[in-house]
Amino acid sequence: MALYIGVMSGTSLDGLDIALVEQGASLRLVASHYVPMPPRLRGDLLALCASGPDEIARAALAENQWATLAAEGVHALLQEQGLTVADIRAIGSHGQTVRHEPARGFTIQIGNPALLAELTGITTVADFRRRDVAAGGQGAPLVPAFHDSLFTTPGHHLAVLNVGGFSNLSLIEPDKPVSGFDCGPGNVLLDAWINLRQGLDYDRDGAWAATGSVHPALLTSLLSDPFFAGTGPKSTGREVFNLPWLQAHLARLPSITDADVQATLLELSARSIVDSLRQAQPQTDELLVCGGGVHNQTLMARLAQLLPQTRVDSTASHGVDPDWVEAMAFAWLARCCLEGISANRPSVTGARGLRVLGAIYPA
Repeated sequence: MALYIGVMSGTSLDGLDIALVEQGASLRLVASHYVPMPPRLRGDLLALCASGPDEIARAALAENQWATLAAEGVHALLQEQGLTVADIRAIGSHGQTVRHEPARGFTIQIGNPALLAELTGITTVADFRRRDVAAGGQGAPLVPAFHDSLFTTPGHHLAVLNVGGFSNLSLIEPDKPVSGFDCGPGNVLLDAWINLRQGLDYDRDGAWAATGSVHPALLTSLLSDPFFAGTGPKSTGREVFNLPWLQAHLARLPSITDADVQATLLELSARSIVDSLRQAQPQTDELLVCGGGVHNQTLMARLAQLLPQTRVDSTASHGVDPDWVEAMAFAWLARCCLEGISANRPSVTGARGLRVLGAIYPA
């Protein structure tokens, strides 16, 4: 058994999740540490998701700050656990996605893994997505193979749903390779709308959405986006779903109350997930949810309502803390890279074949 660290920073940009994982014949979460994203760095990273002046220099400065923040979090976690850098085989770092356009042949995650290796003294594995894109794949989602290794239940049709800024499904069926894809917006539009209208970072428990009513015309308009009509492999990001995208739809309709917009955005997240699941794996016995969206009680209740024949639950019901699944996945991906194990799945991304993912930055 060996210890690995996974560092995950998602599209919600709320902070860095750092997981300490023991891996060998099995995998176990040993400890975790959360580092809030400084508001200025969050703003800089958000700005890099769209074109702007002096992007190269701004990206370089932002990724240095991100790597420094990650290194501080790693050292804090080691200190909390009474460990030294010599106890850790490697860090798996997702970095921060600022552009994701596989249809144009690229995906960009920044995080300066060379600096992270330098600041921690630990071998760092990063840049997991681009090899899959180079092989004709979407480069996302990367987690289905990990979900398959962690949650497979013999004889069951299982789905694992991660709800971060965007939502993605892993479909695990008997005698079939794991499949999966992005469903659409998870929290990204909900967060953007409440930030615009109330100055809050997110809708705690979905409480504001629960005070509104779904606006049928707005929901129909939003669901008309071509992304929702496609089947996997598919992935998406802020390049498609963002505040201007929402405002363009709102401009075509009569005035809608702010709470009703929020309720409709939550319904969009729920419907895009459920419609995707019904189409791809209609006989799902259990839907396990992880990521920040698991704490949105209104969303979880709506998923259960829309899937009356499916048990909807947190990954905690299988002994895995839903807040740390994604960070654990990048610790797992680091081990796969170091041991030469293919970690993508063509059935998920559409790549031409299995590939070893990641680039290694020795300590």
